[in-house]
Amino acid sequence: MIPQERGEMRGVSGSASTGIAARPGVLSSAWAFITKTAVIAELEVRKLRHDPTEVFTRAVQPALWLLIFGEVFTRARAIPTGGIRYLDFMAPGILAQSVLFIAIFYGIAIIWERDLGIVHKFLASPTPRPAIVLGKAVSAGIRGLMQAVVIYLLALLVHVKLNWNPFALLGVALTVILGAALFSTLSLIIACIVKTRERFMGIGQVITMPLFFASNAIYPIAMMPDWLKAVSRANPLTYEVDALRSLMLQHGVGVYGFWYDFTVLIVSIVILVSIGAKLYPRVVN
Repeated sequence: MIPQERGEMRGVSGSASTGIAARPGVLSSAWAFITKTAVIAELEVRKLRHDPTEVFTRAVQPALWLLIFGEVFTRARAIPTGGIRYLDFMAPGILAQSVLFIAIFYGIAIIWERDLGIVHKFLASPTPRPAIVLGKAVSAGIRGLMQAVVIYLLALLVHVKLNWNPFALLGVALTVILGAALFSTLSLIIACIVKTRERFMGIGQVITMPLFFASNAIYPIAMMPDWLKAVSRANPLTYEVDALRSLMLQHGVGVYGFWYDFTVLIVSIVILVSIGAKLYPRVVN
């Protein structure tokens, strides 16, 4: 073999060995990221174990919506719901509302952690900032699952026709986690920008109800004026409700299709986690 051919063979074998060596490095980095994210999520969920009453206190408002508002409007029959009972139509929207109300005020914990010096410790640790933000988002999703159990019990109480297919239940759980992760990350971003509890609570209260009413949670999009339809289509809560409505109910049908709904939620989470990771250090400034 001539020297030039030997050099080419060494170049090929060298690049192949580099590619093989690179793969374990990528996999180990991905696994380390997942592990650190899980650790952050476990730390956040541990707080709930010390104070489980939060799950039940957060369920009071959705219970009032479902048991009072839903019962009244079911009797009034004033809202067209495509042939299904209004309580059935409303139940997925109330589940999404419950998850929203938990997640949107999640960012205030970041301000408390800053005051206690916990944020400084996170920033000084080797944990990637996206893993910190995503871990907190995952923990909000777990809290959302606990709320889903409460809403399902209330739905049984008012005889909502639920879909008990295991795959549908898995889809509902995934949708709840995605919705909670999305809005908790949005909450974290707001906390990083405003930096004070008073401002955060004010902004949280201001945006919560518009997000809820500018969605399809308690009435169909077809009823909305054109300008509100446009707002609703830009509202991620609309896609969470649409996915829940297609999965949670017997013979439930979504407007957009749950794969489209999932795609919108996942893309929104990726964007918000990226923004949150960049803004997270600002909370200490």
